[in-house]
Amino acid sequence: MPLNPPGSPLFRDHLETKVASWIRPWDGTEAADVVLIGAPLSKTSISHSGASGTPQAIREMFGAVSTYNFEHDIDLATALTVRDAGDARVHVTDLARSRAGIHDAVAAVLERSKSAFTIVMGGDHSISAPSVEAFKAHTGGSVGLVQLDAHMDLRNLDDGGPSNGTPIRQLLESGTLEGHNIVQVGLHAFANARAYRDVAREAGITQISARDVANVAPADIAHRALKAVAEHSQAIYVTLDMDVLDQAFAPGVPALVPGGMTSWQLFEILLVLAAHPKVRALDIVEIDPSQDPRRATVRVAVHAMLTFLTGLVLRRADV
Repeated sequence: MPLNPPGSPLFRDHLETKVASWIRPWDGTEAADVVLIGAPLSKTSISHSGASGTPQAIREMFGAVSTYNFEHDIDLATALTVRDAGDARVHVTDLARSRAGIHDAVAAVLERSKSAFTIVMGGDHSISAPSVEAFKAHTGGSVGLVQLDAHMDLRNLDDGGPSNGTPIRQLLESGTLEGHNIVQVGLHAFANARAYRDVAREAGITQISARDVANVAPADIAHRALKAVAEHSQAIYVTLDMDVLDQAFAPGVPALVPGGMTSWQLFEILLVLAAHPKVRALDIVEIDPSQDPRRATVRVAVHAMLTFLTGLVLRRADV
């Protein structure tokens, strides 16, 4: 029939590969280099947030971008096999069950995908705690965490429980991570409290401010972060809170902050991090698609993910 299937684009170039046609659903058995997982939870946010809609918003954006990285002359579609495992099962009202669902989903994908790299699409930042816990259990050794964030996420648990302001505090108090294996990059002025900087210092967390990022080459920032955690870690998990970006580049984050990274700085940092052999997982959190004009922040997140995948290809080239 002279008809296109529902949802088909108005224009298609047969010589161009879109991310949407490259990343296909994962059947749980197929060998893959990278497996994506959605963690659609934002009920734990201490500010208004529709971050639960981010996994689907990211997937919708896959149809708008190609797999070819012109800057490095790499076509990801021919270099990597990437599959989408779907979304973790979260509960409508029970936050503890939602956290357990995210933990179990990440654990199951890690177990079934064996050595595949894992990317978790949040959700608010609370999803990082169960995700890192599952990653640590699977790794079976010490884990390093590189956190790209405007906030320390070390809030006390008495005032709000396990919210999106507490994942790092939870991971410390549970013994999942040791402070000397955590580095926080891009921390903002007027977005944190001195009491939590004291917590970080006591725990031995390395902290790199937004001002530091502005005044140092992005690659040097990434190498500094890796040096802080790589020596005593068997594997490294990277968590990207999109509010690490200046509000001009990420207008769709729930906690807008001026004076953050540019998109270019973020991409350069991610490229270096991904090329390190101990880096094994990434999550991307804190986007509210309902407050994101023209999906601007979602677009940056997708480009951040693809840049990270480029780093994985470059890592292989160095082996």
